[in-house]
Amino acid sequence: MGRPLRADAARTVRAILGAAEQVLAKDPAASMEQIAEEAGVARTTVHRRFANRQALIEALAASAKRQLLEGVEDAHMDTAPPLVALHRVTANVLRIKSAWPFTLGHPLADSPLTAVIWSEVNAGALEFFARAQHEGLLAPDTDLMWARRVYYALVDEAQHGGGADLDPDQVRQNADALATLVVDTFLRGTGPHS
Repeated sequence: MGRPLRADAARTVRAILGAAEQVLAKDPAASMEQIAEEAGVARTTVHRRFANRQALIEALAASAKRQLLEGVEDAHMDTAPPLVALHRVTANVLRIKSAWPFTLGHPLADSPLTAVIWSEVNAGALEFFARAQHEGLLAPDTDLMWARRVYYALVDEAQHGGGADLDPDQVRQNADALATLVVDTFLRGTGPHS
């Protein structure tokens, strides 16, 4: 898929990717035929766009990566006040992760591209936490690797609610309130101690 697709072909690809995410989130072993059925297209159409299951998963990863990067860029992590950026990126990530539960949370979706996604996300998080520490949002003695792990755990908890996955629509609709809860909990543990 090197050259741009016609509008109708692009719509078909989006429909296939959306269907694949939904179907695979429910059943990671689902067939390409089940994905085609959910997308409302013929199985041959899916195979014409994606040579095999791995190609489809890699396309899912590319779409998720694009959305994650847009969500991070929207938070202005390098320029916005750290507290504002932390809240905004948390809400954005909750919305995006709730839309991509298979691609961003299932081991079967691991691919070289998803490894790159998480490598970039992890590095960016550490850079942001270092900036937040420098600007006084995090205590000077905060272990930034530990802070990142705790933050990720809080985001995961907000997403999955104690192991019982929350309805993705509820997560998206309540992303700002959940982000406030995550950020408040996170900062009370790593904020400056007076």
